[in-house]
Amino acid sequence: MEEQGLVTTLVAAIVLAFVLGFVTQRLKFSPIVGYLLAGVAVGPHTPGFTADLHLALQLSEIGVILLMFGVGLKISVDDIWAVRWISVPGSVLQTLLVGALGAGVGLAFGMPPNEAMVLGISLSVASTIVFLRALEDRKLMKTEEGRISVSWLLVEDLMIILAIVVLPALVTASADPAAATPLRIVMAVGLTLAKIAGFVALMLLVGGRFFPWLIVQVAHTKSRELLSLGTLALALGVAWAAFYWFDASFALGAFLGGLALNGSKFSHKVAEDSLPLRDTFAVLFFVAVGMLFDPSVLLRAPLPIAAIVAVIVIGKAITAYAPLRMLGQSKATSLLVSLGTAQIGEFSFVLAGLGLRLHVMSLETYNLILAAALISIALNPFLMRLAPVAPPVRAAQATAT
Repeated sequence: MEEQGLVTTLVAAIVLAFVLGFVTQRLKFSPIVGYLLAGVAVGPHTPGFTADLHLALQLSEIGVILLMFGVGLKISVDDIWAVRWISVPGSVLQTLLVGALGAGVGLAFGMPPNEAMVLGISLSVASTIVFLRALEDRKLMKTEEGRISVSWLLVEDLMIILAIVVLPALVTASADPAAATPLRIVMAVGLTLAKIAGFVALMLLVGGRFFPWLIVQVAHTKSRELLSLGTLALALGVAWAAFYWFDASFALGAFLGGLALNGSKFSHKVAEDSLPLRDTFAVLFFVAVGMLFDPSVLLRAPLPIAAIVAVIVIGKAITAYAPLRMLGQSKATSLLVSLGTAQIGEFSFVLAGLGLRLHVMSLETYNLILAAALISIALNPFLMRLAPVAPPVRAAQATAT
């Protein structure tokens, strides 16, 4: 059966994800809960069939790349700019406060400072997929509340991307405590940021012109499969180039590739055609994350899990609601954003997984994050029922706030 490991892993992951995703959706939970449970079912910590974890993790990397490519494609600078005085300060403040709360919980339970810091950052970013689906279910995507919510999420995503970029440099610089002087850390982070800045400039100046032109040429062939293949080649190719030549993450490369295409003539077509592929690999990403989860942590560490869930659900809700009210937003809008972001998801897993690979985070802490994510995502649809549908707000009113 070893030579069929890829096939059996794919079959088990996709079939179980479909079944459990459908069941959880019918039970009014997010289907992401089902995808994570599918991973638990075929993982090494539960009896029965065990899928190939190594293959699943490699496939999940493609899922991360396509997720980040999609984020780059859908970012609207105009939308963020229109509500900048609401989403930017509010989102940054919430991220910093929740990160501090999460790090405090980690320190309280005896984690080293670096591990507590990564824990806090992992808890500070909400699942874009979960919140966007909640907005779509309420038909709020085109409203002012929806625009504030999406901008809030995008600012969070940009901050977590920065953390993903900087974390390896920080870990490398502080690997030797005796030599980890502030100057060395600043120089290591500065060198990393200089490389990233060069790559960003290359993508926006060269890629921003070449990639749209290339996609237009492919679109003129009127071949749907070539357009889909070109999109996939672009996402994977840029991600690999970022990793191989600029020491950046796959995720950052894919994000910038999507950003370079954003606003081009065929960007909406690219986003639409690549959606099924992105959804499929995103599911495989969640299944792979679930395979790493050890359910026994729920019995071993109930108090740390309860504290982390409290930070996610209560802490995130309060740290979003209060700034929004101070910025002049209605109770309905404030509740929508605060309850919608009271969960963690895909980018929390990416950052926690990076911490695990860099040996900054223990497997036990990683399991605590997964357990808290499962609980918060499961609770979120019920929390969202507490948020009333706000009456339409004029764009000018939010812009002037």
